[in-house]
Amino acid sequence: MRTYMAKPAEVEHKWYVVDVAGQTLGRVASEIAVILRGKHKPEYTPHIDTGDFVIVVNADKIVLTGRKLEQKELQRYSGYPGGLKRIKYGELLKSNPELIISKAVKGMLPKNKLGRRMYKKLKVYAGAEHPHQAQQPETWELRRQ
Repeated sequence: MRTYMAKPAEVEHKWYVVDVAGQTLGRVASEIAVILRGKHKPEYTPHIDTGDFVIVVNADKIVLTGRKLEQKELQRYSGYPGGLKRIKYGELLKSNPELIISKAVKGMLPKNKLGRRMYKKLKVYAGAEHPHQAQQPETWELRRQ
């Protein structure tokens, strides 16, 4: 038997909608990363982008356990002296909830060209509406923990 290697022309990318209302951030992010990489498919090939597109809705209803809303911080650095910016996840959840999920998923993808291409297939929206009805996305049921 020879090992099957998917070719880029053979890969079919589907669209999935994931509703994250009431779900824990890390558990959701790891499952989304699996879909983006294509590890849920039998034809998964590590060096080919076999993953699917993911539309995340209700990002503003994501749950963080423990005291992460008060203690966990997102840090950015401008490159200038004194340019470190910090924002707590509680404030970020009110102002830009899409960023929380995007950062969590991006950290679980490969740190190379392929990972950057996978990350572009992630679409995150704060509310329940999204502009991707033309792609006829299927609903992805998350594993409930």
